[in-house]
Formats: sequence, C-alpha cells, structure tokens
Amino acid sequence: MKVIVVGAGVVGTMHAWHAVERGHEVVHIEREAEARGASLRNFGQIWVSGRAGGEELDTALRARELWEGVGARVPRLGFRANGSLTPVRNDLERAVAEAALARPDATARGYRLLTADEARRINPALRGGFEAALWCERDAAVEPRTAQLALREALLASGKYTFLPNREVRDVVGENAVRDDRGETHTGDAVVLCTGAWLGGLVREIAGEVPVRRVRLQMMQTDPLGEPLTTSVADADSFRYYPAYASGALDALNAGQPQDPTAAAHKMQLLMVQRLDGGLTIGDTHEYEHPFAFDTLEDPYEHLTRVVESFLGRPLPKIRRRWAGVYAQCVDTGRVVHRQKVRDGVWLVTGPGGRGMTCSPAVAETTADELGW
Repeated sequence: MKVIVVGAGVVGTMHAWHAVERGHEVVHIEREAEARGASLRNFGQIWVSGRAGGEELDTALRARELWEGVGARVPRLGFRANGSLTPVRNDLERAVAEAALARPDATARGYRLLTADEARRINPALRGGFEAALWCERDAAVEPRTAQLALREALLASGKYTFLPNREVRDVVGENAVRDDRGETHTGDAVVLCTGAWLGGLVREIAGEVPVRRVRLQMMQTDPLGEPLTTSVADADSFRYYPAYASGALDALNAGQPQDPTAAAHKMQLLMVQRLDGGLTIGDTHEYEHPFAFDTLEDPYEHLTRVVESFLGRPLPKIRRRWAGVYAQCVDTGRVVHRQKVRDGVWLVTGPGGRGMTCSPAVAETTADELGW
C-alpha cells in the first residue's frame, strides 16, 4: 500500500510513522520547508493528568505508551517520564486535588497528593511557598522543536518514506490522489490530510465548514535554569481549564477564590517544562475570538513570571524568546479529533486542540486501524 500524508506536523508525522511501521510506502507532503505551526509551539508534554475520563483519557494513556516505545527507538525525541506536580496553596485548591484523587480513574493517571516536603524531594527546584502538590506519575515530555525532525530522520532510514517539502497541495484529483502547486500529482491507495489549523482553501473546498475552531496562545522560554526541574509543573488555574478536575470542589474554588484578573481575561493556566538545554518553556493563554491579535501582550507574561517565581522561590532566568501559536480544536471539546472521509480514499484528520502533542500517536493508530492499513 502507498499512503499520501499531507502536513508534517506531529499528527501528520505520526500517521506517516504508523503507515511505515505497518510496511507501507509513504509520500509526505509539507507546504513549508518543515512544520512551523502548533506542533513546534507547544510544551512537548504528554499530558495525561487533566484529560476527561473515557475516550480522551484512554487515548492519552495509549498515546503515552506509544510515545515511550517510539522514544526508546528514537532517542533524539528526548522522551522522559518526568511526571507532573501541581502545587496547591490553600484548602480550596487542596480540595480540588482531593476530589481528583477520588475519581475512579485516579490510579490509571498515577495521582497522589504529596506534602510540600514530599514534592520537593521529587522536584528540589520548587523552593517557594505551597502546602501540598498533586502528583501525576503518567505525565511525560518530549522536545517539540525537534521531535518531527527526529521522527523524519528515522522514517527516512526505513527506505519506505519520501518527504516533499515546500509543496502546497492545491487539489484532490479523483480518488486517492492530490495535486501540488508545482503541478505534480501524487497517487496512492489512501490520502490523509493532516492540515492542522489550516482550515481554508482546499480543506473548505472539499470538506466544507468543518466543526473545528482555531485557538491562539502565547508562550515563552527562558535561558537555562541552572538546575534540574525534574517534573513538569502546573498551577491551580489548570484545575479550572482541564475537564478531569470538574467537581463540587472546583465550583467552590471558583466561587471562593476568583481567578487573577489577568489570568481570567486571557483564559490562562501555568504549565512549565524544562527543555533538554535547561531552559523553561512556560505558558499559556487561550484566545478564541476571531480575528486574532497579530501582536503579543506583556500582561500575561508578567503574570506567568510572578506565578513561576513564587513556586521556584527565585527569579526566573532571562526570557530568551516569546511566541504566539494557533491550533485547531473540535468545537465539541469532548471529541478527541475530527476524522472525516471527504472523498473516496481521502480523509481529513484535524482538531485535536491542545491534545495534539499528547494524543497524536494514538490518533494516528486509530486512523490506520479504521482504514485497514
């Protein structure tokens, strides 16, 4: 079988990976020299802790298993089973963590509520003030800026993979074929369009208005911290954002401890991961209303800096870079991904939202299973 994959972000690359793993030939087409979208502009987190119970959690757990296996074969992914800590500062925040521990799937996530001293034994860099921390053992991380490059290098070594950069697919030609902007037609037994947040143009022509929206975020990265940050770190605002934490205790937190005005205005949470070079990736904001701003705002960065410094008990290193990104999210946020047959032999796979980096290996595996690869 020959599979044509359009889009070299993490979702497209994982579709190529599964096709090659199953013995098929892959032609992988990317409109830029390499992926430049949300697949690079994220935390690199394999984030199990906050996922909704049911299909979303099952997908994340399967993806976590797949990431670990791929990481063992492709060391440049930088896979590490680092877990995460969410420090809590008071009884209202602690109650949300305790409610999460009472979930029937808490064991599958690896939840434990630690004292502050226990948390600092796991992550000594957390010298700031907090009372306890929710530990999620199943969370992990990879290096987002280089993951696709590492996977592509491994795919090229298979002898079954061809990468065609700087080609924009302009048309679907009959069944199982696409034409690019150089006038070349690429024909296979299946075509998978993994176009990320690119929802206009060809996608609109062949699929119409899909039930997917675009979401903008702001993030930043520091110079090396100078010591290990041994886990990913979140704050209690992540309780407000992730569906796993919905509970009466969360309602009480929202009523009794309103979110910081800046965080509320920009729909923020803190997530933080240390990169292999020692720098910290820190974010993020969420903007849903179009048209998106074309500039980045300083207030969210200042808020994130205050929260991080309060956990670390020290000033942040110099901010090395700031950026904005846009990802595609199913309008029905309970859906893991939008997978649609748009022509005979042609499927569109998009809309994983902020779950893309986490869930892409399992999303691609499901596509491969459903298409009978």
